[in-house]
Amino acid sequence: MTVEQRDFLVELGTEELPPTALRGLEQAFATGVRTGLAKAGLTHGDVVSFATPRRLAVMVKRLVARQPDQDIKRRGPPVSASFDGAGQPTRAALAFAESCGVTVDALQRLDEGKGQFLFFIGTKPGAAVTELLPQIVHSSLEGLPIPRRMHWGSGTAEFVRPVHWLVMLYGKDVLPARLLETDAGSQTQGHRFHAPKPIRITSPAAYARTLSERGFVLPDFAARRELIKTRVSAVATELGGRALIGDALLDEVTALVEWPVPLAGRFEERFLELPREVLISTLQDHQRYFAVEDEQGRLMPSFITVSNIESRDPSKVREGNERVVRPRLADAAFFWEQDRKQRLAARRDALDAMTFQVKLGSLGDKTRRVRVLAGEIAAAGIGDRADAERAADLCKCDLLTAMVGEFPELQGIMGTYYALADGEAAEVAVAIREHYLPRGAGDQLPETHAGLSVAIADKLDTLAGIFEIGEKPTGAKDPFGLRRAAIGLLRILIEKRLDLDLRKLIGVALANVRTDVERIRASKAAAAPATSTKAAAGGTTATSDDQLYDFIMERLRAYYLERTPSGIPGTAPAFTTEMFDAVLAAKPASPLDFDARLNALRAFLDLPEAISLAAANKRIANILRKAGELQRKDVDVETLKDPAEVRLFDAMRALKEAVATALAQREYANALGRLAQLRPPVDAFFEQVMVMDEDPRLRANRLALLAELHGLFIGIADLSRLPG
Repeated sequence: MTVEQRDFLVELGTEELPPTALRGLEQAFATGVRTGLAKAGLTHGDVVSFATPRRLAVMVKRLVARQPDQDIKRRGPPVSASFDGAGQPTRAALAFAESCGVTVDALQRLDEGKGQFLFFIGTKPGAAVTELLPQIVHSSLEGLPIPRRMHWGSGTAEFVRPVHWLVMLYGKDVLPARLLETDAGSQTQGHRFHAPKPIRITSPAAYARTLSERGFVLPDFAARRELIKTRVSAVATELGGRALIGDALLDEVTALVEWPVPLAGRFEERFLELPREVLISTLQDHQRYFAVEDEQGRLMPSFITVSNIESRDPSKVREGNERVVRPRLADAAFFWEQDRKQRLAARRDALDAMTFQVKLGSLGDKTRRVRVLAGEIAAAGIGDRADAERAADLCKCDLLTAMVGEFPELQGIMGTYYALADGEAAEVAVAIREHYLPRGAGDQLPETHAGLSVAIADKLDTLAGIFEIGEKPTGAKDPFGLRRAAIGLLRILIEKRLDLDLRKLIGVALANVRTDVERIRASKAAAAPATSTKAAAGGTTATSDDQLYDFIMERLRAYYLERTPSGIPGTAPAFTTEMFDAVLAAKPASPLDFDARLNALRAFLDLPEAISLAAANKRIANILRKAGELQRKDVDVETLKDPAEVRLFDAMRALKEAVATALAQREYANALGRLAQLRPPVDAFFEQVMVMDEDPRLRANRLALLAELHGLFIGIADLSRLPG
């Protein structure tokens, strides 16, 4: 039997959608439709999505016309309650039969273990796809990731932008539907200027071609993106350079145009004296232009804009863009000149007038805390203390410059330029930029010693401060970016191989924060009227060192469990939750030490002895927990009686010194490799020795022996946390 199949198309036409959200909306729409079809049991071919500034669309190929018939098995009331003494059906039985659309005689009696019940067993014909699609599309639109919806006109419909048309075709037929107060049809809209009249879509398969040929619209986001990239690169080649095409900028430009036409423009060469980042920020972040550089990597006085119109006079469009960018660059040049009239360090005192967080004080307060912490970190073996402290003094000063006021994304970067212009040491200047690193997942890490020290100090101070005032993240909300700060801190410590005691640093950071919090609280209390002293003094919740340590460790868990040996998303992670918990139980002093233990444990688990020893440690942990406080702390050699316990003791004694040496040198893989040699005597001990002997002396001595054995392993990781 041939099952009817047709292509399906839904297109929602809107006012201009948010460009940075367009790709996510497109993908979520397609995922929602795909999920809805799967739930309805509707088979289909490929699902293709489209997105332009004025539309979201999904096409489903070879979508079946009807659901398959569904087998139904419904349980009704117990048989005992379904018939009266005369054997006539009761009201309960009649009502159940009516709800199933049959008579009581058509119901079956089945035993379910708890007695007999009436059952309806039958087949429900599958619904037509035309009946199901409107609700599937509606649910998909409702599920789009839209933080704030808007409504328009006099209706009650809400969406990310006002909706102007809706296309829903199953094959060549229009689906009768009304979504977001808009009736479905077959007419779409082309380019706002090149094709202002409605365009009829004859079939889903003709959608992209029709829009391209008659509507001056390229609806395929990926294809339009690739075309822009190719054409922009070609224009740059004609200029004798290469375009700087970042993925984020390319995505945003793709989301801004339906009919891309790249055009080159120029600006005055004098603006090339500005820092490279200022020019790029002006062109890319503020104007959505592509900057151009020569073969030596030097910026050229040119840019490439992507117009959304094919003008009869491209020179006019070019001149318009040049006219727009010129004052932006002139402003930047003015800021650059004015900012350098005052030394960066001269702005430091003014940081006291800028609030960092009302309960934590000013940026000046934060800077002083970071200076103390950065000095401690540098003194622990990370570079020169004086450089770290000087960089900390200056790291926030560029926030008061005119350039950063206009271009906030250049904070840190401009500080480096101004510090170099002031004659500061190169390491100090570079550290001002680096202390913000990493800014996000996969971003680069600081390279200078001073940059490392200040980056660690700044992130740890923020974590300590926000935790101390009781504003730690809850659920998905993280307004202060503490999760990002913690991950950045951990990446620096581990990937830069910095062996720092995290608990000690947390203690220093919290102590500094508490001093400022108490001072600010006391100041507010003194300034407030007597009746409001209590309110002025309240509002903070002291946190313990352990709370902040645990929060950072949970970020460390994510850091490891999201990594894969191949680096390919979707493949099995390199580490497991049990492995992480086993190492965490050993309470390593530093994340770098944690990393060494975890990698050693992973290697150990590849050994044939690992499973048996993990099971033995689990058994030992259970025995010791049930035994409570040990009667003996040390093993009495004279009390060892059974040959198996003697062999285990001798094997442990033979390895003890070598294992201790390996642990002291953090050669954890070596230590675990040696401990793997204990498998035979451990197995023999549990096979031949009764630990909980009736003789209290023997029992206490054997528990001490097991405690010593467990201690050898837990010095690296608690193997009892592993499955076994």
